[in-house]
Amino acid sequence: MTHRFPIKEIARQAGLGTATIDRVLNNRVHVSAQTRQRVTAAIQELEAQEAQLAARGRRLFFDFVVEAPTRFSREVKAAAEAVLPHIGTAVCRPRFLLQDKMPEAEVLKALERIQKRGSHGLCLKARDTEKIRAAVNRLVAAGIPVITLVTDLPTTDRRAYVGLDNAGAGRTAAYLIYKTLGTQRGQVLASRSHGAFLGEEEREQAFLQALRSYCPQLTVLTTEGGGGLGFETSRMLEQSLDHSAAIRAVYSMGGGNRAILQTLAERGQRPDVYVAHDLDQENRALLQAGQLDYVLHHDLQHDIAGAFNQFLAHHRLTTDLDNSRASTVQVLTPANIPMRQPLTRP
Repeated sequence: MTHRFPIKEIARQAGLGTATIDRVLNNRVHVSAQTRQRVTAAIQELEAQEAQLAARGRRLFFDFVVEAPTRFSREVKAAAEAVLPHIGTAVCRPRFLLQDKMPEAEVLKALERIQKRGSHGLCLKARDTEKIRAAVNRLVAAGIPVITLVTDLPTTDRRAYVGLDNAGAGRTAAYLIYKTLGTQRGQVLASRSHGAFLGEEEREQAFLQALRSYCPQLTVLTTEGGGGLGFETSRMLEQSLDHSAAIRAVYSMGGGNRAILQTLAERGQRPDVYVAHDLDQENRALLQAGQLDYVLHHDLQHDIAGAFNQFLAHHRLTTDLDNSRASTVQVLTPANIPMRQPLTRP
């Protein structure tokens, strides 16, 4: 039996005497099969501990490239900082590039820089364009695993997607509006931040299909643009609204909710039901004030932990991928807003 550990260390791990360990290692007689199994298991445990101790000294650098309003990218950064202290298999260091707007050219430059300087993994929230997909494939070919966050790039060689079940969220929004409006007639505003985010497209398609089934009498006004930013969202909405139609419900897939509410209020409108996404600082305040009826929430810490686990699995530092699947939709109301969890910063 090959090994590289002192007999005393194996004996301590197995809970046996050194003489017994010596007989097993030298394949002598008068040793039971059960005892041999205990010694084999002890050596395997020591090997695993040795690998873990070696991994703890390894330093890995991961990049986050996120196009999103500050209120959301701040939550992403906070989630990563909360997860990092609980990763025991390596010393992980994140590098963040977080911008409200990141046109295709800027994303491509950022990905090129990451490829040149090297990285142990990239967590990416970006638009689904042909050039960005090609850049992701180049990163993967260079040995840098890519995880998509919240919005996917499924036709690329990315390793995994972590984030919300977007189609499930869209169906949930339709159901909530149906339960509020029933058979009443009127118009529903379905707002997206940008046409190139696949996650929002998945939400919208599922929402429209489910709403047609639940409430065929409702009409839907779909809008996109504004990037979830206040001024841009207001301008987009002003250009899109039909001033003769009352908005009975809003499904906001991409944020900018304060601006949407204000734009509608200036026209004397208050929707019967308003469904939004993500419990960021702005939405928390709007939900507490009763201006939002529902927030479709998902656990960003779960998502980020899933991304890190995928990175560690790529580098053969873990085999635990249980929390890397899409997050289920949590429906929050003014009556069940979760308390903020204290963040443990590294």
